[in-house]
Amino acid sequence: MSEFSPICIYLVISPLVSLIPLGVPFPFASNSSTYPEKLSAHECGSDPSGDARSRFDIRFYPVPILFIIPDPEVTFSSPWAVPPNKIDPFGSWSMMAFLLILTIGSLYEWKRGASDRE
Repeated sequence: MSEFSPICIYLVISPLVSLIPLGVPFPFASNSSTYPEKLSAHECGSDPSGDARSRFDIRFYPVPILFIIPDPEVTFSSPWAVPPNKIDPFGSWSMMAFLLILTIGSLYEWKRGASDRE
């Protein structure tokens, strides 16, 4: 059991570290939901105008998709943090295959002009 004690301590402390800051403001907060101004919609200080569900240009969709792409890159590049003498040939070649696929995808995006703004 002593070999698992650091894990047990971590499993007890980590929820506390995340939940205590969430609960600290509640005793000090006033009941702000009673004020009608707090419940009204807010758009940068001006009165809301128009429908919030209006259509917008399709050209805005590639922008968030291009921002999502680096997330798996960072996740799947983490094996490079291991010293090179600790990676077996399979791990090394799988990283090379991942980088090849990533390069092909980046070149495809570049060729299609996905990051170009009109």
